[in-house]
Amino acid sequence: MSAVLREQRDSQAFYDSQQLPPDKRGVTFEALFFRQLQVVTTRIHETENIDQIILEASQDICRLFNADRLTVYAVSEDRASIVSKVKTGLNTAKDLKLPISAQSIAGYVAFSKQMVNIADVYDDEALKRIHPTLSFLKEVDKRSGYRTRQMMVLPVLDGEALHGVLQIINNKSDQPFGDLEIEGATQLCKTLATAIRQRMKKEVESQRRRATKYDGLVAAGVLTQDELQNCIVKAREDAQPVETVLMTDYQIRPAQIGPSLARFFGVPYEGFNAGRIRSEQLQGPLKRDFVVEQGWIPLEESAEGLVIMCTDPEAVRGSRIVPQVFPRFTRFAWRVTTQTEFEETLAQLYGAGDGGQSIDEMLADLSSPVDDEGDDGSLESAASDNELVKFVNKVIVDAYNQRCSDIHIEPLPGKGKTGIRFRIDGSLVPYIEVPAHFRQALVTRLKIMCDLDISERRKPQDGKIKFKKYGPLDIELRVATIPSAGGVEDVVMRILAAGEPIPLEKLGLTPHNKEALEKTVSKPYGLFYVCGPTGSGKTTTLHSVLKFLNKPDTKIWTAEDPVEITQKGLRQVQVNKKAGIDFALVMRAFLRADPDIIMVGESRDKETVSMGVEASLTGHLVFSTLHTNSAPESITRLLDMGMDPFNFADALLGILAQRLAKRLCDCKEPYFPEQPEIKSFIAEYAEDLRHTPAWRADEGGEAQQLYEGWIEAYGENGRLRLYRPVGCDKCNQTGYKGRVGLHELLIGEDGIKKLIQERARVAEIFIAAVANGMRTLKMDGMEKIMMGLTDLKQVRSVCIK
Repeated sequence: MSAVLREQRDSQAFYDSQQLPPDKRGVTFEALFFRQLQVVTTRIHETENIDQIILEASQDICRLFNADRLTVYAVSEDRASIVSKVKTGLNTAKDLKLPISAQSIAGYVAFSKQMVNIADVYDDEALKRIHPTLSFLKEVDKRSGYRTRQMMVLPVLDGEALHGVLQIINNKSDQPFGDLEIEGATQLCKTLATAIRQRMKKEVESQRRRATKYDGLVAAGVLTQDELQNCIVKAREDAQPVETVLMTDYQIRPAQIGPSLARFFGVPYEGFNAGRIRSEQLQGPLKRDFVVEQGWIPLEESAEGLVIMCTDPEAVRGSRIVPQVFPRFTRFAWRVTTQTEFEETLAQLYGAGDGGQSIDEMLADLSSPVDDEGDDGSLESAASDNELVKFVNKVIVDAYNQRCSDIHIEPLPGKGKTGIRFRIDGSLVPYIEVPAHFRQALVTRLKIMCDLDISERRKPQDGKIKFKKYGPLDIELRVATIPSAGGVEDVVMRILAAGEPIPLEKLGLTPHNKEALEKTVSKPYGLFYVCGPTGSGKTTTLHSVLKFLNKPDTKIWTAEDPVEITQKGLRQVQVNKKAGIDFALVMRAFLRADPDIIMVGESRDKETVSMGVEASLTGHLVFSTLHTNSAPESITRLLDMGMDPFNFADALLGILAQRLAKRLCDCKEPYFPEQPEIKSFIAEYAEDLRHTPAWRADEGGEAQQLYEGWIEAYGENGRLRLYRPVGCDKCNQTGYKGRVGLHELLIGEDGIKKLIQERARVAEIFIAAVANGMRTLKMDGMEKIMMGLTDLKQVRSVCIK
């Protein structure tokens, strides 16, 4: 007999036996019941559409329990009610929706997560025994003419999670449902719960299989798949971009989101670059509104073609608008970015809050010029003109965005124009020229911003601009006005961008110097100087050292003019000469304030230096800066100030001389120098070493040893590799972008201290320091040439010798 015929025979025997009263049913009936239950549960497990299979199997389920009707409810999305998914016997297409509460029998079961088996739903006393407020909704029976009696209702539970309710109505034998039916219904509910869980899991996996722009965050371990899914759901509910939710709820930075976008779109990621400069040739022809609407920005020309930054490369590429706007380009290099960085770049290149006007457009809008001979009232009125105010703010914002250190405003007498130049990476770059009749209003506006006397044009004045009061940046500018020939006033503004200290490991020290510096400044007391010309990064280096030493058990006082860099844990004092607060006065106050470490911004007089020496000899670690050319020269300068050589020698820990050389841009080109260039390079590096006894002993061997060490550290395939500048849009075709520090570290060792006590000449101290392992500024710079950070031209330009 076939399996199909056997199953049909067993099913018929079971349904025939269902008509027997419970006391007449035997072992065979029970076996057939569970066999039929197995058939139903197998069908449920084998399908992914549970609602459909229950609908198809509903008659079999009714026959299994010898019931007249059944209803299956599912929990609603808000989990406040249950909604009928399958119902037999009711001729209505409308779903039944019941609150999860004791207002109905199915609602009570969902609420309590307990099964009920009721002999007669019209027996109010029996219902009250289950729950005081429980009642049967008789209106359904009244409308349909049906009489509900027995009801077996069970929760569909997966652990503690409620998925729905199974309601079986009216036993055809007109008896309460027995233990066998209860056991079978319980097993059926477990099967339903398992099937629903599996379906939900598959739905989630199906959603996960749908690639999103942010899947790379999961792959990189930045957040989990569930967290990403929650972000997507929340973004949909709050009508926000997913990127916004990622950044606000999970503190994920745009730089982390970018690589995920690159992986999704298959193009490189382009982040926000604070040093990017507006190109009138590329961005000039495009209006801000057009760029916002199209969602792309041309950045620069490269070897790959015109670089286009956009948030959706596929859409931009598909629109074919870019080739129409720039027909002279045959190739385009697509770059994807985050919405946040796209908006930052837009503000950087088109201005923030000025309607996207270029500086030339703003200059053209300036009106109501005033002659130099105008009175102070008319000048002040012109300086307050809205267009001039916006123009000055734009100059300062552009200077900051281009990483400019100083703004030079240089008027010419008569009808000559007023030039504005920016100092970027140590070099002055022309910015714009302003017509002659605006020069005095421009200077007056700057004087008003820093509370200077606008009527005084014969004496130099100094002041500060807290730009937060006038514009979108939280920066300070140190302003100096200087009367110059022709009855005009020059203005120089230094941007003091307050910020965090740079970690010592990112300061650009070679491993040799970094190790020696950390060892020296870790001593409990002594005197340490950083020397170099103005703008060489002395204060930046000192704050990096203080960050290295800044511990909870250390008290650090600093006296600075001005306070540019702030860090938690330091007690910082602003020097104010007008109020009589100078470095010497603050230094005396520090010694009464129980310090461990003292940093004095500048040692420019005998009193300050003497107090530094005294403080170091009484158990304090003292740091300061000097305006000298090299580390050995600093010693002579300090002794010339009247320092006692014995006390000074005892106090001295070390002196770090520093310069800033231009850094090669990423467009740099590697090359392998020929032998004549290598010999010249070695000779220049060893110029100072030749005076040391070790070099004199075996000159040829020392040179060969130097070369072999360089090959091992910086070479490639047994050859020395150097780099030369190329030039691109990022570096404005100069080949250089940013700056790199060159360092000369003199350690106060016994031999050096002995020479100081003997008041030895600079040359003697220099030779002794080099013999002890000091690398001169030139040597350090040449090492950084081999590291690919700069080139020989730039090193020579900042090193005197």
